[in-house]
Amino acid sequence: MLLAALAMLLSLTAIGEARNAAAESGAVVDLELVLAVDISGSMDLEEAQIQREGYVSALTHPEFLAAIREGFNGRIAISYFEWGGTIGQNSLMPWSLIATADDAARFAQLIKKRPFASLRGTSLSTAIAYGSKLFDSNGFSGVRRVIDISGDGPNNYGAPVVPARDAANALGIIVNGLAIMVRPSSAYGPLDRYYADCVIGGPGAFVVSVQEPEDFAMAIRRKLVLEVSGRQPPAHFVPVANGTDCMIGEKLRPGFERYPELNR
Repeated sequence: MLLAALAMLLSLTAIGEARNAAAESGAVVDLELVLAVDISGSMDLEEAQIQREGYVSALTHPEFLAAIREGFNGRIAISYFEWGGTIGQNSLMPWSLIATADDAARFAQLIKKRPFASLRGTSLSTAIAYGSKLFDSNGFSGVRRVIDISGDGPNNYGAPVVPARDAANALGIIVNGLAIMVRPSSAYGPLDRYYADCVIGGPGAFVVSVQEPEDFAMAIRRKLVLEVSGRQPPAHFVPVANGTDCMIGEKLRPGFERYPELNR
C-alpha cells in the first residue's frame, strides 16, 4: 500500500510539473480533449471496469500514439472526469500534456488506479456544461477542443441536454459520443440515435457505439484516433436518426411531472 501510494504521488507530481510548464509557456497543441466518463448507477461494476480498462488500453496503444506524433505539433492536452447525475467528487484529473508514450502511460495509470464509486442519475447536460468550463485557463492553446462523452442511457437528471450541447458548440467545442449499448433498453430506443440527435454537435461530430463488452477497447481507440487526427469518421459512425425525443430520459423518470424545470 505504501509503495502504491508513493507511486501515485510521484505520478501526480510529474503531471503537475508538466501542467505548470505548459501553463507558463501557453503550449500550442493539436487538440484539447476532455474525457467525460459515465459512472451512473446503471453502469454495474463489471461494465465500469471494462470501460475503464478500455480507456487505459486505448491511451497506451501504438495507433493512438502514432496519431499524436503525426499531428502538426505532435502533442495534445487531455483531461478526465467521471459523472452521473452529478460530477464525481475528486474525479477530475488535471490537464496533462501527451507527446510521448511515457506521458500517455502515466496518464493511463492514474485512470487505472482510481477508486470506483457510482453516482445516481444520468445528467449528460451537467457533464457537458462542466466539461465546457475545463478549457478556460488550462494553460494550453489547442487547434481543436473536444468533449468526448460516454454514457449508457439518455439524460434523465438536471437540465435538458440539447441546450448544454448547443452552448458548448457556440464556444467552438465539439461534442463526440460513445453510446454504451451493452444492455440496451426498448424504453428509449437505440441509444446511438439518441446521441446522434441530442448529444453530439459541432463540425465533424460523431458517435461510436459499443454493443459487446469485448468491443470497448477497440471502440474507444478508434474514437480517440479519429479525434486526435481530426479525420472525418466513416459515414456509419453517425447513425441515421429521425425525430428522436430528446426529453425521453426525463419523461421516463418517475415523478417527471413534479419537476417543472425539466418539462420545458
